[in-house]
Amino acid sequence: MRNRQALPQVGGTTCITDGGIETVLIFHRGLDLPCFASFPLVTTGEGREELRRYFEPYVRVAADRGVTAVFDTPTWRANADWGAKLGYGTAELDEVNRRAVALLEEVRDSADAPVVISGCLGPRDDAYRPAALMSADEAERYHSGQITTFGDTAADLITALTLAYPEEAIGIIRAARRRELPVVIAFTVETDGRLPCGLPLGEAIEHVDAETDGAAAYFMINCAHPTHFAGALEDGAPWVERIGGLRVNASTKSHAELDEAQELDEGDPEELAERHRELHPRLPNVTVVGGCCGTDDRHIAAIAGAWLAV
Repeated sequence: MRNRQALPQVGGTTCITDGGIETVLIFHRGLDLPCFASFPLVTTGEGREELRRYFEPYVRVAADRGVTAVFDTPTWRANADWGAKLGYGTAELDEVNRRAVALLEEVRDSADAPVVISGCLGPRDDAYRPAALMSADEAERYHSGQITTFGDTAADLITALTLAYPEEAIGIIRAARRRELPVVIAFTVETDGRLPCGLPLGEAIEHVDAETDGAAAYFMINCAHPTHFAGALEDGAPWVERIGGLRVNASTKSHAELDEAQELDEGDPEELAERHRELHPRLPNVTVVGGCCGTDDRHIAAIAGAWLAV
């Protein structure tokens, strides 16, 4: 069993993640990513080289700041439904997920900083407007395949990003427990600090913990600007202490506005870092900081500097 207590971030080590991989590849590198999926890049030599170049500046940030990097595999869309839209069947997806972990092993082997490899899961449906909500049992069955694949690789943990409702999180945790894998759940929130399903963030975390005996290593907030969730935090509440990571957007725009945007809103890296500095005393157990849509290594360097300076 991979012990969650052995994860450096659970032990209190400050870590960074990368930024918004899809937005960097699309808007900075000019790549076409149908369905916002980066996983097809691992199937070609040119694509794998693009991904290696993508992670390089984040390794430098980690080395310069003296922190550990937690890198998610580029497999947010590598599940059955999204894979089918891109022409990938079960066998092809299994291979893609394995190759993605192998790529990060290469990154880790050449890095000048410690690297933790996270097998990344994404939601079955649209992260912001899911058309259908699964039960926890359905979610467990649905995500088991990808989790089983990661269990046979060098992935140190599983991270489910941009989840919109608790039942999908519960199913993922159950599937990860069966594979004896540490698992992290990252919820996204709208500008009012609530999940896209309408549930307050605190209620979602409490519900998931109650249904899984607190099995998640920790929770994260991702794909939201700090101003979207700062007001939802209840200082001193036990559920706030379960938040161990932040992967934020550069923009203050809503998900709907970002979906319609034709240009990348990169925000202001220093302003984003200042928002983290303000949040630091309110989030005592956050050890992982990084980015999501619109962020790149400039944002991560600024955030890391602000977090370490508090």
